Amino acid sequence: MATAPAGAPQAHAPLEGPARVWGTIALSAATFMNVLDTSIANVSLPAIAGDLGVSPNQGTWVITSFAVANAIAVPLTGWLSQRFGQVRLFVGSVILFVLASWLCGLAPNMATLIAFRALQGFVAGPMIPLSQSLLLASYPKALAGLAMAMWAMTTLVAPVMGPLLGGWITDNISWPWIFYINIPVGILAAGSSWAIFRKRESATRKLPIDKVGLALLVVWIAALQMMLDLGKENDWFHSPLIVGLAVVAAVGFAFFLVWELTDEHPVVELRLFARRNFWTGTLATSMGYGLFFGNVVLLPLWLQQFMGYTATDAGMIMAPVGLMAILLSPVVGKTVGKIDPRKYASFAFAVFGLVLWMRSNFNTSADFRTIMVPTIIQGVAMAFFFIPLMTITLSGLTPDRIPAASGLTNFVRITAGAMGTSISTTMWESRAALHHSQLAEAVNPGSPAAQSTLSGLAASGLTPDQALAQINRLADQQAFTMAATDLFWLSAALFIALIPFVWLSHPQRGAGGADAAAGAH
Repeated sequence: MATAPAGAPQAHAPLEGPARVWGTIALSAATFMNVLDTSIANVSLPAIAGDLGVSPNQGTWVITSFAVANAIAVPLTGWLSQRFGQVRLFVGSVILFVLASWLCGLAPNMATLIAFRALQGFVAGPMIPLSQSLLLASYPKALAGLAMAMWAMTTLVAPVMGPLLGGWITDNISWPWIFYINIPVGILAAGSSWAIFRKRESATRKLPIDKVGLALLVVWIAALQMMLDLGKENDWFHSPLIVGLAVVAAVGFAFFLVWELTDEHPVVELRLFARRNFWTGTLATSMGYGLFFGNVVLLPLWLQQFMGYTATDAGMIMAPVGLMAILLSPVVGKTVGKIDPRKYASFAFAVFGLVLWMRSNFNTSADFRTIMVPTIIQGVAMAFFFIPLMTITLSGLTPDRIPAASGLTNFVRITAGAMGTSISTTMWESRAALHHSQLAEAVNPGSPAAQSTLSGLAASGLTPDQALAQINRLADQQAFTMAATDLFWLSAALFIALIPFVWLSHPQRGAGGADAAAGAH
């Protein structure tokens, strides 16, 4: 095996002609397949949960397990790629991802599915950072912004295509096929990537791995996520289990901080947070992604459970978000070097705020068009979200520090996405319970509206118990709709509140971020 000093620059010349086109397609297909799997199960959760005999909220573990395992694996990318080589690691990850997808489709119960989803998330960890670095190494430095735009387009469109594809497959075939479709795509992506990139392997060297840091990372992330997921079912801090998990997460995180800041070869390079642009960019990206992903999960759940939408219809509502993202991402990629990226990021957050404010005005009478319009507008925000914030986060870093920075940013972002899922579903249920109790107070003998409705239902042939059950279903629909609009309004306010964080970063000539990105790996 070849050896190289730390941070050795990539020696390979950019790809040309058809090789670059096919290389881009192969890397994009693998990335698309990976990111698709973060959201393809969203609209299929009710079907999966029903088929495997658990509640829809327990079914969110299918998303959470993938995201947590993925978050743990991403920081290891730098170490693994130096140990095994970028191309070998990327192709190996794709093949293992295909195998894990096949096992997910075969899962006979929820516990097995969650375990295989965690395996799938873990082996997927290196794929996204490596697809970005291999793609950037395939393009000349002058086209780094365009390469980033193409990569961002894939990572932005896939989470939105996931619900549409997942919905159609669930309605027309069966839920295991949301995992089986990865098999042909993965085999083609792995074969093509190996054929094109195998002669462009990176230098390798043996490195010690920070076993204590890795163990602490797994402990506190797992404890935190289990606390967030199990909290709503166990009455939060009234439960000894939740208190125990919170203590483990807090103590584990404290030990993790101290260990990583003092270890010679830390598994996560926390010292990067000393750079203002890095911590502001990472914070803004992660908070924004957590809010975005929480709402991506919430909207299909509300549409299917309380608005009578099929999985396919819920997916159709989410799909158009990709239109504006596809059209505008190349424009952002080409102009981010000329315009202050902080302006672009602020614009993205403002548009996200507008979209969620529009959703906060939804009610149970909202038609398909009303629900879809904010989704189309959201595509504009997505195009202006990733590229400028990546430019800010990576600006001023030397090429040898980019892999660690990219891994750490992706780690925080993915963890925030998993937390966004748990927090949004938990808050949705708790707010719905509050609204339901307030609505139920109005159903009493002294309420003319309640008595009139009960009389009307009795006249249609329902027994008193059936009539009350019907009213309870209506109250549930209203309560969960009001809870959803509460969360949409809160998310809108938080997006607007994030804008000042972007301006805490130092101003950059945008090209600096693209240059830094071009030096990745």
